[in-house]
Amino acid sequence: MVALWDTTGAEVVRRLAAERRTAGGVTSGLALTLIAITDEKRVAEAEAAATIAAQQHPTRLLIAVRRNELDERSRLDAEVVVGGRLGPCEAVVMRMHGRLALHAESVALPLLAPDVPVVTWWHGQPPERIASDPLGVVAERRITDSATCEDPIAALRQRGADYAPGDTDLAWTRVTPWRTLVAGVFDTAAAPASEIRIAAPAADPGAMLLAGWLKARLGLAPAVTGEGNRLTGVDIGFGDGSRTSITAAEGAATLRRTGYPDRALPLLDRALGEELAEELRRLDPDQPYAEALGAAAGLDGLSERQARREHVWHDPALAERPEPAEGPAGSGAAG
Repeated sequence: MVALWDTTGAEVVRRLAAERRTAGGVTSGLALTLIAITDEKRVAEAEAAATIAAQQHPTRLLIAVRRNELDERSRLDAEVVVGGRLGPCEAVVMRMHGRLALHAESVALPLLAPDVPVVTWWHGQPPERIASDPLGVVAERRITDSATCEDPIAALRQRGADYAPGDTDLAWTRVTPWRTLVAGVFDTAAAPASEIRIAAPAADPGAMLLAGWLKARLGLAPAVTGEGNRLTGVDIGFGDGSRTSITAAEGAATLRRTGYPDRALPLLDRALGEELAEELRRLDPDQPYAEALGAAAGLDGLSERQARREHVWHDPALAERPEPAEGPAGSGAAG
């Protein structure tokens, strides 16, 4: 690892090139550039997740940590890590202080791996509008995680309002095992579904997306009810009076069907890096996610929206400036 304090973007590029030459074949054949936007307390977690994902997709990881955006003095601190504990991954952690944090692309763009796709991942609270963050606009794929937000359901609805093809959410990725099990139920169903109940807390964004997916596919709106802090079951009633339920417990699921013995099925919790790796497998727009998000948020035509995003400049300093004081009524210069 090479630490650079109060440095410049040009020096970071030079040191990364030097470290790559030293590493030799370890970092050849990069599959993509992953830009992770996070805060200081999540840097180690982002590195660990990218290391797992890089086992399937050799990655150049650029971690952007923005600090004190309203400070007048700008400063860039960076760490360059190639190979070693990251495996087939090379990383640059960029801590941007002051106004430089508003222009993170000026440091990140020269560090993009040539001729490979760019994916931006917000490991934490994403911007209200992705177009206000140039590190999101530059990417072919944009990954958010509504579960990390203070109000996950409101955050997911905002993702629907701001959606453009190429966006996805790790709350959707987490219900992939559930979607696999539920889809398998309909392979042997003799009648259409008449009702669906999902056992999950109301604030679970994954359950909201699962319900949206079922509504988009079946035209039937599931009821989401339950307690606890996670999705624990799906119960489906069919038109012929039969029922099927899937209940999760301790890394497995129990499948119960009318007229059949119970079956145990695998339903393991996955590490963050494995969820990230799943999203990095596809770099085209995720149409099933768009349909599920649209159904969950009550929005139509998400897949038909323009895929390209255009940067919209937003200066947070403007919100900090006080409004100009108004003079007393009738005051003013005499004409």
